[in-house]
Amino acid sequence: METENKKILLVEDDPNFGTVLKDYLAMNDYNVTHAKNGMEGFEKFKKDDFDLCILDVMMPYKDGFTLAKEIREKNEDVPIIFLTAKAMKEDVLKGYKVGADDYLNKPFDSEVLLMKIKAIIQRKATDSIADSKQFEFQVGNFHLNSKLRFLTYNKETPIKLSPKENELLRLLALHKNDLMPRELALTKIWRDDNYFTSRSMDVYIAKLRKYLSKDDGVEIINIHGEGFRLVVKSEVDN
Repeated sequence: METENKKILLVEDDPNFGTVLKDYLAMNDYNVTHAKNGMEGFEKFKKDDFDLCILDVMMPYKDGFTLAKEIREKNEDVPIIFLTAKAMKEDVLKGYKVGADDYLNKPFDSEVLLMKIKAIIQRKATDSIADSKQFEFQVGNFHLNSKLRFLTYNKETPIKLSPKENELLRLLALHKNDLMPRELALTKIWRDDNYFTSRSMDVYIAKLRKYLSKDDGVEIINIHGEGFRLVVKSEVDN
């Protein structure tokens, strides 16, 4: 996942810590806007589009929780990470209730923050792909109509896919030649991510491989520990 040009709003009232954190994120190719209190943070948020917000909880004029509520009224989807010096359970719960995606207690490992940012931005990106309204796909010599659940090879009689086969192949087609995360399919289709649903998905992947075996140029590759790639070799080679 590319981080370059991803915009982060950092709202932190400690000027030294805020500057250090801004510089660290900038070194890792993020475009960072730093606000020194909640009021300033909301004004900056209204003037730009951000990919993620990092909010300190304890700030003068307007605390992080209040700011998060205002941000959520403007944008329901932008990810929010809270930073707090207090490891109070009540604060953590309050943070999640106002729409936090994650929480870090100060002092924290900057590399952990970096990994959390990358994971959240990637998850939001894959979620938006999965919510796409596209329902027709060309996959090599196959045509998928996910609205009718028809998979057609050249001009042969279409195969009628089961609902789960259809949803899984549609997700793979949306991520064609790219990684489709295992967790995405499990949560979007099975609404759960555990050992048994994971084994169930493997059975459906095997079924789809059998359907697609008519075209030597189409393959579902297992990316160990991460997910699957629906590869159309003619498109990859070009």
